Amino acid sequence: MKRKLLWKLLLGNIIPVIAVIVLLVWLFVDRLAADYFASLMKQYHIDPIDSHRMFLTAIHRYLISASLVALALAFILNYLMTRKLLRPLFQMTAITRQIASGNYTERADVVTSDEVGELAQSFNLMAESLEKLEKLRKNMVADMAHELRTPLTNLRGCLEALADGVVPVSRETFATLEKETLRLVRLVEDLQQLARADAAKAFLHRESLSLHEQLRQIVELYRFNLQEKGVQVTWQLEPGTETVYADRDKLLQAIRNLVDNAWKYSRPQGTVVISTKLTAEGVRTELANQGEGIDQASLPFIFERFFRAERSRSRQVGGAGIGLAIVKELIEAHGGQLGAESDQEWTRVWFTLPGRAPSLPKL
Repeated sequence: MKRKLLWKLLLGNIIPVIAVIVLLVWLFVDRLAADYFASLMKQYHIDPIDSHRMFLTAIHRYLISASLVALALAFILNYLMTRKLLRPLFQMTAITRQIASGNYTERADVVTSDEVGELAQSFNLMAESLEKLEKLRKNMVADMAHELRTPLTNLRGCLEALADGVVPVSRETFATLEKETLRLVRLVEDLQQLARADAAKAFLHRESLSLHEQLRQIVELYRFNLQEKGVQVTWQLEPGTETVYADRDKLLQAIRNLVDNAWKYSRPQGTVVISTKLTAEGVRTELANQGEGIDQASLPFIFERFFRAERSRSRQVGGAGIGLAIVKELIEAHGGQLGAESDQEWTRVWFTLPGRAPSLPKL
């Protein structure tokens, strides 16, 4: 491995220091020590010229020898110290190559608490994030393949059965074909909405609008679904939370996905509680539904794309694990925050939005 930085640090630290020391000692000997030696020779009636020359020659010889020894010792000590200092950097370089080749498990050793140690800690956090992203990417690809394969397999089997005359042409057959086709259409539409949510930050048309009105509007759209399941909606809207500063269409989409999620995963004859309150970050909106809950290990990942806490249950209700990911992108595009809590009976998903437009700086 090329260690150009190591040699640069060694040469840059040792040579200037040794050169300055040798120059100062040399000048000191030639000016002060030599003059003092000459005065001593005169005091004892010794010829100062020859003695002065011999003195300088001997001193210069010893000075050169001592400088070479000092340079060698300084080089060795500085090499050992600099090598120890740069070891995490060399290690991070090797780990970076392994990450580039697909190995995300390696971590750098944090042996100091200085800037290099902080860099190693930050590097390890980055490696952990990349490892999580890689796992999510693999799961996303596998889930997407499964979501596409299942309806396509059903469509293919049904069409082959129709072609072979095994299944008669009937209303039920066309209903099955339509169901699987709509399943594919919903998946494609979800992916399209997710792509639009990714770019939402650059296309926000914010305005002051009624949060309560948007919430009631979406709940009204799901009134039939909620009544069919026997789910009751309870409102806990705190005064002073009527207005938020957001993009109307993006906010409606986020609320729609949250209400859809709460309805799907509520138990029959359960309750959905929609509440708002003022916080330091703005207006907090929370949707809580009674259901089976989400295990704590899965909770941090529910806003990731294609993640489902219970895959079989999600497929039964028609979810592909994209709805909450869209909510995350839309809320963060507004500069808001979101999170989730869950226990054995309740699951709560919340988000915050600014209650008013940011004030302009005074000139």
